Amino acid sequence: MNFKDIHIGLILQQTAKECNLDTERACKFLDCDIKELENMYKEKCMNTDLLIRWSKLLKYDFFRLYSHHLILYAPAARFDKASPSATLPHFRKNLYTMEIIDFIIELIETGQKTELQIRNEYNIPKTTLIKWIKKYRRDN
Repeated sequence: MNFKDIHIGLILQQTAKECNLDTERACKFLDCDIKELENMYKEKCMNTDLLIRWSKLLKYDFFRLYSHHLILYAPAARFDKASPSATLPHFRKNLYTMEIIDFIIELIETGQKTELQIRNEYNIPKTTLIKWIKKYRRDN
């Protein structure tokens, strides 16, 4: 999975196919016709209300793809905890999921990126990356 360039329509189409989703059921659930459904599969991005309906229909959190993108390509800025104007919740640190760890390990194993490139591009601490390699590398 390429978390850098997400084409949600293609991902939805592939997931629907893997789940053997009946087109009529999808159209009824999404309140659309077949033509609109086919157009959704061509869309690179999608309205969040529609994406949440797809998530319910296919029983998969498609928003997580975007969360992974943010973790890898736009790490959260450090907030001043004492800031009274902040209305959004503050997260203490990035939580790397197994999908992200597998993605990073795969980049190293296939030679697409070096450890240094990964540390620099994704801002992953050196010690964290070393622990992942020791624990999750397939050739260990």
